Amino acid sequence: MNRREFLQRAARGTALGAALTAFVPRGARGAAAPVPMTVYKSPTCGCCKEWIKHVEANGFVCKVVNMDDVTPMKRTAGVPTHLESCHTALVGPYVIEGHVPADLITGLLAKKPKLLGLSVPGMPLGAPGMETSGPAQPYKVIAFLKDGSSRLYASRA
Repeated sequence: MNRREFLQRAARGTALGAALTAFVPRGARGAAAPVPMTVYKSPTCGCCKEWIKHVEANGFVCKVVNMDDVTPMKRTAGVPTHLESCHTALVGPYVIEGHVPADLITGLLAKKPKLLGLSVPGMPLGAPGMETSGPAQPYKVIAFLKDGSSRLYASRA
């Protein structure tokens, strides 16, 4: 066993482990651990299923909760009515509403801004999960806070 393997094994599962692992080159650590996400959706929504495939292909592991009416979950999670879409996901401390691209979710988790969540209101063509529904259109990703305020987070074309 070399020094790197010793440090990884000795420190696994501890705060010291997290600190020591930071000094191990990324390639030696292997792939990043999957990020758990819970997705609340209608059992019949096809675009939600496609969005789940998108986020899972980008390092998330989804627990899917099918609901006939997702609205109560949206209210509990704090999604402003004007930012609603077809599904609501919870990942880490954040709420993800609608077809938010996985790279923006990953960036959100890395940067940890003081937001309640991100939303892609409605179901814009070309957003993840909506690629086969017609020609892509530009859309906005909106950040929202607990107080109900919101601002532009990103634009996609």
